[in-house]
Parts: sequence; C-alpha cells; structure tokens
Amino acid sequence: MPDKALLVLEDGSVFAGRPFGAVARAEGEVIFDTAMTGYQEMLSDPSCAGQIVVLTYPLVGNYGVNPIDVESGRIHVRGFVVREECPLPSHWQSTGTLHDYLASEGIPGIAGVDTRALTRRLRSVGVMMGTITTDETPEEALTRLRRAPSYGSIDFVRQVSTEQPYDWQSPEAALYRIVVMDIGGKYNIMRLLRARGCSVTVMPCTATAEDILALAPDGIVFSPGPGNPALLDYLVGTVSSLMGRVPMLGICLGHHIVGRAFGARTFKLKFGHRGANHPVKDLLSGRVYITAQNHGYALDPDGLTGGAEVSHIHLNDGTVEGLWHRSLPVMTIQYHSEASPGPQDNVYIFDRFLEMVEGAKGT
Repeated sequence: MPDKALLVLEDGSVFAGRPFGAVARAEGEVIFDTAMTGYQEMLSDPSCAGQIVVLTYPLVGNYGVNPIDVESGRIHVRGFVVREECPLPSHWQSTGTLHDYLASEGIPGIAGVDTRALTRRLRSVGVMMGTITTDETPEEALTRLRRAPSYGSIDFVRQVSTEQPYDWQSPEAALYRIVVMDIGGKYNIMRLLRARGCSVTVMPCTATAEDILALAPDGIVFSPGPGNPALLDYLVGTVSSLMGRVPMLGICLGHHIVGRAFGARTFKLKFGHRGANHPVKDLLSGRVYITAQNHGYALDPDGLTGGAEVSHIHLNDGTVEGLWHRSLPVMTIQYHSEASPGPQDNVYIFDRFLEMVEGAKGT
C-alpha cells in the first residue's frame, strides 16, 4: 500500500491520511453520516451511489463485515473516509475486515483523516465534489476533479436499479401482492414486507404503469434511491399513471417522486440529512419519532395540489418528511422506515401501509 492518500475537495481543501481498501482513485460528492454503527449497510446502500462517504464516528471496522448486513448486491459508495480503521475486528458474526471488503470491490478508503474538521467544512460550506488519490499532487487531483460531471447532473437511479424483475422470497400463503419499484432500495424493505405475509415482486425503474398493473398488485412501494429527483420525469409519469388505481407508499426518493407527481418541486439541502438520530413529528398524531435518514434533497410543499398534504416535518429544520392524501390511498415518508442502519422505531409504517392496502381491497 502507498504511505499516503489525499482527499481533495472542489474548493481546494486537502485532507491527508493513509490508504486502505483498494488502491484507486475515486470521484464523487463528499457527504457525512452521523450514525455510530451500520457502516456495512451504508456501503451497500444504493442511495450512496456516486458519493464519497465520511463517517463522523471515529472508530470504524471494529466489528468486521458479514454476509448478513449487506443491503444490495454490491458496494455503491465511490470512496470511504474515516478517522480510524480497525484492522482486527471482533464479533462472532464477522467473516472479514473492512479493508478486505472494500478492496474486493475496488473501492478506496482513506483513514487517519481529521473527520471533525472535514465535517465542519461540509457543514459550513455545503457538500461538494471531491476525489481520493494516492499518486497525484493536490493540484493534479483538483484539475482532474473539475473536469468531472457534477453529482446533480447524473441519473444514478438507472445505474443501481435491477435490470430485470424478480420475486423476493415469498411466504407460502401471501396476504398481499406488493410491487416494489427499485429506484435504489435496500433489501430490508423486501424483508419487512415478506415478514408481514406479502409476496414481493421487484421491478426495474423503467417499468411502465402497464407493466406494473399487469401483475395485479395490491400495493406499490416506491423505494429510496440516489441522485437528483429533478432528473426522474419518467418515474413521475409512472406515478401519475398509477395514482388512485393502486395504493402507494413512497420512501425517501420515492417520496420525492410522488411529491413531484402532485406538483411540488425538489431542492438541494446544504449538507443533507444522514444519520440515525433525526427527530420527525407526525402531524396526524402529534408523536415524535427518531428516524434514520440518508438524503440530500427535500420537497418544497408550496406547489402541492390535488389533495396531497404534509403529514410529517423534520424538527431540526422544518423540512417536509411525509405526505398523505385526503381521499386517495397514497402516503410517503422522507426518512427510512426500514432502517438498516438506524432505529427500528419506524417499521410501523409498513403496517400502516398494509392497513391502507386492506382498506382499498375492501372497497
């Protein structure tokens, strides 16, 4: 391994450390996550496609990696930045080290970085593009970085979505048939639906409304995912065609897609919501939940039309965290009810969705 690695930001800031994982260059939007555990879930979360992830928790890799905690078929982050990387993990489920996990898929990491200073930089200036390098000067890396396309100009959903439909492991006697539109969803969505007695079919992001209706679903889940919601008009059209015909749940990016179908616009947050401790208020019940979040865009409610209303808000900054509809079987949440990582407080959303599905079947 080289002795030194650099993280160079587009504003010219340079953070030095030592390489681990793969020896490679990486470019992406540099974001930070405040969760204290769950690094394997973050690495395999399709919502992190195109991003270099910085963890604020100082020690990473201490419980190793295992085949249980993956949330997709591969690592999706472009690079990984930590304060201290543990080379000797200790956990009864561990089957390898974080270093080997990253190296096996060609993903570079950089350890020994002052992640507190880096996080303060991103909080004050905002998230920005960056690059990890081991064989360039800061000036050379910055020149290369400035030629790279910006994160917000790329449709990452098409890069992470399944190419072909597939069925998740179904129970012997399914209560409901649910279609999950894969726009970057985690496996735990399907696990939780299956545990509730649903048969689940996962569809690619390019599936049309006709493709979905041909499966005669009882409900549709639009999953989380990566990138700029403003680039996803094809998915907004699909939602619009399905509106009122099948009960729908939108999660994170799925929430943005449904919101856009109701006339709202999306905007980029300064440094996003990423972590496992975000307070969200349910306006319908008045209850506050601690939620897992991973998004860099938010929904502007001013353009909402057609009976859609805000159902949840973020208590830190007042941004929209959920929608409901006065007459149609539609609900959305901005946070991750499936957790992975994060608190399990919000898996009840799937129960609420299935109650809506049952009500629609009754009518």
